[in-house]
Amino acid sequence: MNWISVSFITIATFALMEGVTWLTHRFVMHGFLWYLHKDHHQPSPGFFEKNDAFFLIFAIPSWLCIMVGLQKEVYWMAAIGFGIALYGMSYFIVHEVIIHQRFKWFSRSNNTYVKTIRWAHKMHHKHLNKEEGESFGMLIVARKYWKKIQAEKMRNKMPSSYT
Repeated sequence: MNWISVSFITIATFALMEGVTWLTHRFVMHGFLWYLHKDHHQPSPGFFEKNDAFFLIFAIPSWLCIMVGLQKEVYWMAAIGFGIALYGMSYFIVHEVIIHQRFKWFSRSNNTYVKTIRWAHKMHHKHLNKEEGESFGMLIVARKYWKKIQAEKMRNKMPSSYT
């Protein structure tokens, strides 16, 4: 298998992970595994949450695909594992660092995309229980959140005589 095929599979897996994440978040985290996810919506004291266990739910298949794929020279399997791992790293940076700022590595951003994903996540967290949720994705958010942030930016650009 050539590097172009491996790269394509890795990128395709990364892209598919947004759908997997949305479905898992909507039907598993806000479903039968709510008891693990609940403390993410209803925080308690401490740095770690039961919700952090979901890291393992995604990390273990990624690790197994990479390990078995490389050991058995089944490179398409390793590529899937790398795609899942890349999505996991992106998830960590976006969700833990940018959105929830559990790690103070970056200051607040005025970037439209960052503001949009933060707003969408805020709308997700306004629901404290597993029912009636919204915005279950991470990297792709609904158009209504983009429109809200863009309208807010336009209002802030208007000269004071117009407000």
